[in-house]
Amino acid sequence: MSTQPLDPQATPARVDRDSQLVKALRLRAPTAAERLVATYGDRAYRLAIGITGNGPDAEEAVQDAFWSVVRNIDTFRGDSSVGSWIYRITANAAYQKLRGRAHRRGEISLDEVLPSFHEDGRHAGPVGDWSASIDDPAVQTELRAALDSAIGELPAHYRAVIVLHDVEGLSMAEVAGSVGITVATAKSRVHRARLFLRKRLSMFMAGVGAPEAFENSSTNAIKSGTAP
Repeated sequence: MSTQPLDPQATPARVDRDSQLVKALRLRAPTAAERLVATYGDRAYRLAIGITGNGPDAEEAVQDAFWSVVRNIDTFRGDSSVGSWIYRITANAAYQKLRGRAHRRGEISLDEVLPSFHEDGRHAGPVGDWSASIDDPAVQTELRAALDSAIGELPAHYRAVIVLHDVEGLSMAEVAGSVGITVATAKSRVHRARLFLRKRLSMFMAGVGAPEAFENSSTNAIKSGTAP
């Protein structure tokens, strides 16, 4: 699914659209729920499936979240954007689905797999260059599949910030507000998640030929539809 990142600087059209949505919800307009789904349905689902890693659970989480939005719209005070408010409700619903599972999905500890660093912050291991290889369409297809798999290995709270920041294009402040964490924590989670994805893609590309290209190539791959 191709996605266009949101402009971190809210445009007048986006602000007007959201304000009209809030007004319709508060007035209990007949088309309010339909407008909510049309405006935030796909985005909320991408966040929910990014957290749950499971289509049916994600769908149920979005349904629960949107029902909560409709019922509790009068509690929205406008301290943050309505989008951030909806994302936060969606994230909470998705985490609730995870807590309710009888069997947790296998998730890794990032501390065990992140690349090692010297005290000055530089990578301790060698950094290869596979920038030429990623121009191969066949490699790009496999790279997207590898990235999709790697994102699925991330703990849920790391998947959430990657989806919000790298797929939906939210600012760090918006990401933090959406999942109820500090900006510093949001930055740390995005950074650590990217390091993990970079390592996983480096392992994949070792057979065909550049972690240095990761910041652009992997983010572009996520935006082009590989994110859960």
